[in-house]
Amino acid sequence: MKHTYKSGFVTLIGRPNVGKSTLMNQLIGQKIAITSSKPQTTRNRIQTVYTCEEGQIIFLDTPGINKAKNKLGDYMLNVAERTLKEVDAILWLVEPTTFIGAGERYIIEKLNKVKTPVILIINKIDTVTEEEIVKSIVAYKDVCNFAEIVPVSAMTGKNKEEVISSIFKYLDEGPQYYDEDTITDQPERQIVAELIREKALRLLSQEIPHGIAVVIDSMKERNGGRLVDIDATIICERDSHKGIIIGKQGSMLKKIGSQARTEMENLLDMKVNLKLWVKVKKNWRDSDFLLKNYGYDKKEI
Repeated sequence: MKHTYKSGFVTLIGRPNVGKSTLMNQLIGQKIAITSSKPQTTRNRIQTVYTCEEGQIIFLDTPGINKAKNKLGDYMLNVAERTLKEVDAILWLVEPTTFIGAGERYIIEKLNKVKTPVILIINKIDTVTEEEIVKSIVAYKDVCNFAEIVPVSAMTGKNKEEVISSIFKYLDEGPQYYDEDTITDQPERQIVAELIREKALRLLSQEIPHGIAVVIDSMKERNGGRLVDIDATIICERDSHKGIIIGKQGSMLKKIGSQARTEMENLLDMKVNLKLWVKVKKNWRDSDFLLKNYGYDKKEI
């Protein structure tokens, strides 16, 4: 008997730094979402695709749900909240703790307003004892009407199969939206820009990364697709930030560039000639025009 092919859309939500992007990369088996220990790493919904014999899951990794501080924050919150109503299932990632803070309560409030099945994912189980995992399940189990509760380690991949099988329980019969070999619908330019932003997030001091965007000015292949020239600009909000991003005699910019280039070459499977510039655009995060220019368009929410 031929089994039913299921498909649907799933979103990952959770406070910043809880491991959403790491889990998504782990489930897909390839790095698509950028990861960093700093908040606001994910700014747009990243669509990744998991395909197996049972069916196809399209993941949307939303920006972290937390109260907005500026127009960029409003944009990110709108994206996250609208997604909750549009998907077939929600994965809510939390840390293995019995303390349910204000950030979690804000999310619980949003989740209790939607009819979508919510699967609670208790992440980072590699950092605590079995007993602590049980305690955190007990603390969380009644805050929401959860469809399932799955403890995982996004870092090591432990229990990732359980996450996939839990999701399929809540998907209906449906078409294959993407080819088997598709892992993301993001254009290459966007992934390349995000890789540069990830390296900047990791290498720069705490206060700067929130205020940066990356624009790909040009991306041209040559030598029959064996080499690609990429020109990109890092946008920051202050002159003092520009100096820090460039670094002494260009040392920081070189570091960002060389780390990003290595990952681009793996992603694109060709040599990359990367040139980086830095420009100051004061308060770009509060300008509708500049937000749109840098790829955050309200009309797309």
